[in-house]
Amino acid sequence: QVRLVESGGGLVQAGGSRRLSCVASGRTLVTYSMAWFRQAPGKEREFVAAITWTGGTTYYTDSVRGRFTISRDNAKNTVYLQMNRLKPEDTAVYYCAAQRREISIATPAYDYWGQGTQVTVSS
Repeated sequence: QVRLVESGGGLVQAGGSRRLSCVASGRTLVTYSMAWFRQAPGKEREFVAAITWTGGTTYYTDSVRGRFTISRDNAKNTVYLQMNRLKPEDTAVYYCAAQRREISIATPAYDYWGQGTQVTVSS
């Protein structure tokens, strides 16, 4: 069993930056693909970014490409999401997710989820 705990959310002004962290416990994440999803009020959960267990391949949704960067430190069992040039439409609860199969942008592909961390971007 993998337990994921996100942190780093909060209130930030538009144009600002924030770094989210996701720490895993229970098992090493070395062979797990990891991803970040987000869910805004009244909307479905959507894919944001994903990374292979080696860190060699990353995927991003179009709306964040060039502004967000996903990375991981397997020695620390931690995945990060660096968010720059934040916009009000980035406001959402951000979730970390893990799975042992091929990297994916699909929500159902992920077996383990964190509790989420709120990011609010003010205009």
